[in-house]
Amino acid sequence: MLSAAEITRGVQGALGFLRRDPAALLSFDNTMEACLRSFRLMAVTAPFYVVYSLIRYANLSVTIDTGELIAIETMSYVINWLLYPVIFYEVARLVVSRGWLDRYPRYIAALNWTNLPGIVIAIAAIVIKMMVPTAVGGILEVALQALFFYWFLVITRLALGADWAMAVRYDLGAGQHADVAVDDDQQEE
Repeated sequence: MLSAAEITRGVQGALGFLRRDPAALLSFDNTMEACLRSFRLMAVTAPFYVVYSLIRYANLSVTIDTGELIAIETMSYVINWLLYPVIFYEVARLVVSRGWLDRYPRYIAALNWTNLPGIVIAIAAIVIKMMVPTAVGGILEVALQALFFYWFLVITRLALGADWAMAVRYDLGAGQHADVAVDDDQQEE
C-alpha cells in the first residue's frame, strides 16, 4: 500500500498545483512505476467516495434496486479512474512531436493524486450545500466545478508544457473534472 509519507507528499504536490507552483511536479516521479503506484489511490479514495455517494443519495429517491445502484456507482468509479489515462496514452503516442509520452507518467500520477484532496473537498462542499439555501448551493457547485477545472488546467500546463488554450481544449475534450462534484439533479425528479 502507500506509506503515510507518500500520501503526505502526494497530497502536498496536488495542492501545490492550486498555487501554480512548478515545484509541485517534483512530488511525483516521472517513472511508469510511480504512475502505476498512483492508481493505488483508487483504494484509498474509495471509502471517501462511498461517504460522498451516501450523502448525495441520502435525500434522493431512486427507482432502481440498491444492488444495481451500487454496481453502477462502482463501475462509474473505476471508469472515471481509468478512462482518461488510457485515452491520453494513445493521444500521447500519436502526437510524438510534443514529447508527451515522456511526460505521461508524471502527468497521470499528478492527476491521480488530485483525487484524494479533491474527494475531501467534494464531501465538504456537498455537506455545506445541504445546509445552505438552494441559490447558495448552486453557486457553491459552480465554484467547485471551476476549482476542479482550474486544477486540471494547471496540472496540464505544468506537466505537459501546454499553454492555457491547449490545456482548456484537453479539459473540455476529455471532460476530466472531478465527477463527484457534479450533483445529478436529474435524479431528484
